Amino acid sequence: QLQLVESGGGLVQTGTSLKLTCAASGRTISGYSMAWFRQPPGKEREFLVFVGWNGGSGHADSVKGRFTISRDDAKNTVNLFMTKLKPEDTALYYCAAKAGSSALKSSEYPFWGQGTQVTVSS
Repeated sequence: QLQLVESGGGLVQTGTSLKLTCAASGRTISGYSMAWFRQPPGKEREFLVFVGWNGGSGHADSVKGRFTISRDDAKNTVNLFMTKLKPEDTALYYCAAKAGSSALKSSEYPFWGQGTQVTVSS
């Protein structure tokens, strides 16, 4: 069973940067597509960015140019680099994994972490 744990969240100011890390255990993430989602207060979970098992990536329009995903299969980790943070980026951020090809829908990801809170103050 693949287990995911997110870390790196916190309270930051508008315009700053933050790196979130997703540490996997139980299995190697090789062969898995990895993604980050977030859930703002009172709203539904939304897709942010994915990196496929082959390294290909995709972004939601809302974070394109500001958020970057990377994976290190040797360390079994995935990072989310967030820049130019805005108050509307405040949310609980989740790491997710699925075997095989990437997807944009949360329902297609069977493995999830518990989430890490990011709060951006204005």
